Amino acid sequence: MNALSAGGIAARFGAALVLILATYNPEGRSYFDWVEPRLPEFDALRAFVGIVLLIGWTVFLRASTRSLGVLGFVLAAAFFGTLIWLGIDYGVIARDNPRVITYVAIVALAAVLTAGMVWSIVRRGLTGQADVDDVDA
Repeated sequence: MNALSAGGIAARFGAALVLILATYNPEGRSYFDWVEPRLPEFDALRAFVGIVLLIGWTVFLRASTRSLGVLGFVLAAAFFGTLIWLGIDYGVIARDNPRVITYVAIVALAAVLTAGMVWSIVRRGLTGQADVDDVDA
């Protein structure tokens, strides 16, 4: 049985953050910024990196939707979305700086993906149940 630790959560959050920042970030150093100006020209290296990112997104999204379900995924996104809204309303997050808003949204998306990756472990710990994937051979 998998144990949940702060290090495990941090590793999942870090992996989600790297995936998102590699795909897009406001600094102009991302896959999007590397590919978009050269379209419709496309070479093997750009295709390969795109496939690697697509595999990463598929792993995270499938694991998150299997763990949380579609409704849980939507609720997690709504939770972090309203948390951002609350931060903007109370002046904690600068609403006039698109770069800050983008980074906050990136961190929130990483948090949603992380929640999806750890929720199955949390649920098992809270309920004492086992997942079908954890059947002993």
